[in-house]
Amino acid sequence: MSARFSCNSFAGVDWSDYQQHLHQVVRQEVHNLSKEYVLGVDEGNYKSYLIEKYSMEPLEVFPDSLHITPRTERESFQGDFGRTGYREVYFFQVRYNFHGSAELFKIKSNPWTVTSYPISVDSDTVSFELKMVGKDPDEFKRRKDEAFRESFANLANINRNVTEWNQALPQLVNGVFDSRKKHFAAENDFFAAINVQPDPRTSRIFTAPTIKRRIIPRPDVSPKKQFSSVPTMSDEMYEDVLNVLSQAGRAMERKPSLYHGKQEEDLRDQFLLFLETRYAATTGTGETFNKAGKTDILLKYEDGTNLFVAECKWWSGAVDLYAAINQLFDRYLTWRDSKAALLLFVRNKNFSAVVTTVRSEGMKHPYFVRALPDRAEASLAFDFHLPNDEKRLVRFALLLFAFP
Repeated sequence: MSARFSCNSFAGVDWSDYQQHLHQVVRQEVHNLSKEYVLGVDEGNYKSYLIEKYSMEPLEVFPDSLHITPRTERESFQGDFGRTGYREVYFFQVRYNFHGSAELFKIKSNPWTVTSYPISVDSDTVSFELKMVGKDPDEFKRRKDEAFRESFANLANINRNVTEWNQALPQLVNGVFDSRKKHFAAENDFFAAINVQPDPRTSRIFTAPTIKRRIIPRPDVSPKKQFSSVPTMSDEMYEDVLNVLSQAGRAMERKPSLYHGKQEEDLRDQFLLFLETRYAATTGTGETFNKAGKTDILLKYEDGTNLFVAECKWWSGAVDLYAAINQLFDRYLTWRDSKAALLLFVRNKNFSAVVTTVRSEGMKHPYFVRALPDRAEASLAFDFHLPNDEKRLVRFALLLFAFP
């Protein structure tokens, strides 16, 4: 679906129908693959590609990003005794930033609260329009708040639907692909039994498609206050930073010489190599002083504003995990930092058990607000709050890497 459209919020196609459509699309994509591709592609890479392609991001609308654009028009009206005249009418476009899969604004959630409102979606903003004749500020606020409630009454419902879809997607992908691969393998076994030679091209190794990454923009400078224009890291850029770190870590996992006997600072420097040349007008710096202490990875805007703060730690148990989170939030994060991550290097052989422990312990931390959908099995996403400001949220990621 297009990222630019107008609709009645969360009042279009039913979620059950949309989910059924997604099931069919996934199955059709796999069934359209040739035998040579199914038997020759790296299975794990292709499944990861499908999961990434068909995963959806929950919607989040940011009330603090409110922007109002007014316009004035003259319209005719009929007054008492049939007299006609003209009056000024005020139209207000009330716009908010949002993050997530824009097409979800069109989907009717299950369950569904019986309310909706006409909205317009454009790139990363969502808006509605108000019309007023009078000049009453209290009336404007009342109508704006009412329109906001009606517009996004079903946001939590659709996000629960999305979370359930994302959680079930790996099982769907595995089942569809494994069934197709089993079918082709059995067919080849049958041909071999009757002395029919399979196509030699099936021995080739195919490469799974990649999701084409959009060019990540420079951080936007917020115009909210004329006296304080503060660069902020967009959610898109944040996700790309995490993807870069994840890809670098996975590459290191395959080359033990890169992490054996290395200290946290040595490993940090390897991650920094990928960040330093990735972004225009930003610099990646190691052990840079920030607030009360040093940080392992700090991504800064050209004017010195901090955009992204991360720590690198060897995993040594839940107690030290708490200490690392406390260190990051208590000493390193300032009020302006809204994006952060903790990179954990795991020596344990049972890596999956550590991931489970980190997820559960992270949700017990005093600064924990809510869990977000995992980006991958070892890339966990949360919202935490700052130590002295529960209303100031920090998008926080825990990235785990197997370095036995």
